[in-house]
Amino acid sequence: MKKDTLLEIILGTIGGLVFAIGMCMCLLPEWNLFTAGVVTAIIGFIILLCIIPVYRKSHPRQKSDKKIDWSLVFTWVIGVVGSLIMGFGMSKILVGEASTSDMIVGIITGVVGLIICILNYPIHAYIKNPRD
Repeated sequence: MKKDTLLEIILGTIGGLVFAIGMCMCLLPEWNLFTAGVVTAIIGFIILLCIIPVYRKSHPRQKSDKKIDWSLVFTWVIGVVGSLIMGFGMSKILVGEASTSDMIVGIITGVVGLIICILNYPIHAYIKNPRD
């Protein structure tokens, strides 16, 4: 794994977590942290935007490459599914009066979704070059 790729994964994970925490702070009225949540979400979004120059440096654009990269499409689908699973786990914990069983199911589901998101790049790398 290249150093740029590891940096993309780290920035994506940290930025996504900071953004998600900021959104939770904004959207949960019980916390009374709307302004701080907006600031936190903006910081997370800026961290996520820092991925763009790192990605562009390590993946130069090919002008003759016009066909669809199905491994990239599959990677996006895995990422969306992992995010939805993690969001379901978060909503089990954060919405309403969560019982102990809701907390356990929510934490397990959230961790599974997070693992799917983290393993997304290695899956993409394997699909793209199965020989490596």
